[in-house]
Amino acid sequence: MTTELRVLRPSEWNEWFASLELAFGGVLESPEERELWDSLTEHKRSLGVWDGSDVVATAGAFSFRLAVPGGALVPAAGVTMVSVAATHRRRGLLTSMMRRQLDDVRALGEPLAVLTASEPAIYGRFGYGAATRQMSLEIDTDRVRLTVPDGTDEVRLRYAKPDEAAAACEDVYERLLTGRPGAPAHGPGWERKAVVDPASARQGASSLQCVLAERDGEVVGCTTFRVKPAWDKAGPKGRVTVDDVSALDPAAYAALWRFLFGIDLTSTVEARNRPADDAVLHLVSDVRRCNIGVRDSLHVRLVEVGAALEARTYRAPVDVVLEVEDAFCPWNAGRWRLTADASGAASCGRTDDPADLALSVRELATAYLGGTSVVSLARAGRVRELRAGAVEEASLAFSSAVEPWLPRGF
Repeated sequence: MTTELRVLRPSEWNEWFASLELAFGGVLESPEERELWDSLTEHKRSLGVWDGSDVVATAGAFSFRLAVPGGALVPAAGVTMVSVAATHRRRGLLTSMMRRQLDDVRALGEPLAVLTASEPAIYGRFGYGAATRQMSLEIDTDRVRLTVPDGTDEVRLRYAKPDEAAAACEDVYERLLTGRPGAPAHGPGWERKAVVDPASARQGASSLQCVLAERDGEVVGCTTFRVKPAWDKAGPKGRVTVDDVSALDPAAYAALWRFLFGIDLTSTVEARNRPADDAVLHLVSDVRRCNIGVRDSLHVRLVEVGAALEARTYRAPVDVVLEVEDAFCPWNAGRWRLTADASGAASCGRTDDPADLALSVRELATAYLGGTSVVSLARAGRVRELRAGAVEEASLAFSSAVEPWLPRGF
């Protein structure tokens, strides 16, 4: 039977989402989660493939703005809910959805598309590159101590109900947003994502808890977490699992971490998504006992190379001609001249001048937010230097003083 690729109709959402759940193992989302995703789904940006009356593939996008080096918020498609039924593999359904989706993103004038990948190997062939990393920590709080900055004792901490504190926590997030490349600016309704608390997510731990940090009556930080009690013959061995720690200044940040370290009847603090340059690494007494792990996080696709490269600023002056390979979005292929002055402001346009560097759009995306150096890509053979010195020039210009990071998934 012939399959049909088309835009999702609102009345078809339940069937469409059920197909997605089945493709991810058949574990059903809670009613609370389903209601949240139903309310956040942008139906006009959601695609499905039908085989007769059955949904056999899905893909969606959220309308975000992504923080890039320099602090600009750039329109970006947050690609999400991508699946193909196990019965319909190797028929080109994913490729057809990616083709339609990127054409639509371009038509909307969004220079970027971004996603988090359940299987990272899938998306490289569509031009996505891993542009941010996330760090995990598992800290032995019986043996690790914190050294906190001056002013930490002046920060007031108080418990708050997560849903009632959502607006205050979202305000902290938004005030920090432009200082962290890779962080998305969300539309209305996304503050609920941070506090949705299905029992299935707890894994034997408590419901979501929230503590606010305040100074002079103003919220200057927040943390959300769960506590999982445990005991052995020697006594309590509970675990604190951290969802988020955010603060506007070092003292408030340290106060929140000190609180998490000191929760009664616990001996481990676990955080699964922190920036690779997290300041907490400089507060702990023994980083070796923090059991650090690092993995890929946000994958970026430059949908319009010129517009994307002009949207960010650069850390040093640069004048480089890029020979870009992009078979999937051929409008990007060819030579682009990127120039930036001492202020970091950039221009990028087509040129016939000889190329200084040759790379694919995937490598360009990997370096775009400044977390992966052009030098390291060149050493892996992923970037070819055609003019002596061009790799180091571009690497310095593309670098970021702040590690790019995706604070929240989507």
